[in-house]
Amino acid sequence: MRDTVENVARAEVEPTGHGLIGRTPQIAALRQEIEGAARSDAAVLITGERGVGKEIVAHSIHASSPRASTPFAPVNCASLPDSQLESELFGRVEGSFTSAYRDSRGRPGKLESARHGTAFLDEIGEMTLRVQGLLLRFLETNELRTVGADGAGRRITVRVIAATNRSLRDMIPQGAFREDLYHRISAVQIVVPPLRERRDDIPVLLEHFLSQFVIANRSPIKGLSPEAMGVVMGYAWPGNVRELENLVERMVVSVTQSTIDVDHLPSEIRLQGALALRPKRERRRTIADDLYQRLVEQGESFWATVYPMYMGREITRVHVRDIVARGLEEARGNYRILARLFNMESRDYKRFLNFLRKHDCQLPFKEYR
Repeated sequence: MRDTVENVARAEVEPTGHGLIGRTPQIAALRQEIEGAARSDAAVLITGERGVGKEIVAHSIHASSPRASTPFAPVNCASLPDSQLESELFGRVEGSFTSAYRDSRGRPGKLESARHGTAFLDEIGEMTLRVQGLLLRFLETNELRTVGADGAGRRITVRVIAATNRSLRDMIPQGAFREDLYHRISAVQIVVPPLRERRDDIPVLLEHFLSQFVIANRSPIKGLSPEAMGVVMGYAWPGNVRELENLVERMVVSVTQSTIDVDHLPSEIRLQGALALRPKRERRRTIADDLYQRLVEQGESFWATVYPMYMGREITRVHVRDIVARGLEEARGNYRILARLFNMESRDYKRFLNFLRKHDCQLPFKEYR
């Protein structure tokens, strides 16, 4: 059985082209964009929801470029405080001290580590304005100024690829992101599609992850039942490929049978996926339908799409309630999942609930569970 799973994985599921798993038109188009970006040396901005594989795309660009034999240095800009991020990017000299460090040892930054190679700045939308200014200066001059160093810096060559799940364009008028930096990092723009827009890749990804975890855990699992596959195909996957991978690992560890059945799936996937399989009655499209599609399928933010139209009285409370109702049906009554579905940051959750309460648009979640 393990040999069969491994052979299937190699023959049908192994990443091709640029390490991206899938055979839908969306993935084919993404591979072409990667090839074009790899031929250029321009800065690249990769956008997409959490869990879609933005770092895989960045690494694929690097691996396909003339810089393939040079370092690839990733930095998560959301995981570090301001002062620590500065040192992480630009390095620090021995004897310097910031609140982020308890020692005074010097160390090179990721930009220097990626000399002649590629620096990948993940979640660049979380970078403070101060560090944005420092990064902009580096991109304009190629001059690296180490934290704590005196005098002029030294010039280095490095390609910068950035990624974000936020709309940097929307952040510019809010004063949260520098417009000059945006233009510096977005010479080439690549959008990674969410998993719900390429559902035909789900079986391929499942086979790939199963082949990995089944062998690693000596599991008897051979696959999913047709019913379980149907439910998985109907789920919205707000966590995208990362959520699917986590599900497969969870099933491999917990299921002792040869086939994963519907009852083995988590309740939120089982209920929502089964709901998606129900036949739906035909009805006329409404404004709420169109706005919901823009949120869920086109990745627009609630704050940039629905909110301004409501505040401008272009739509009514009824429309907002219809949109929320459709989202709660998809999220099985979970408002946190709903906020992610509507492309909001986690810190916007309370703001979203306050808005719904204030304008009498909050619906009872229990009706959708």
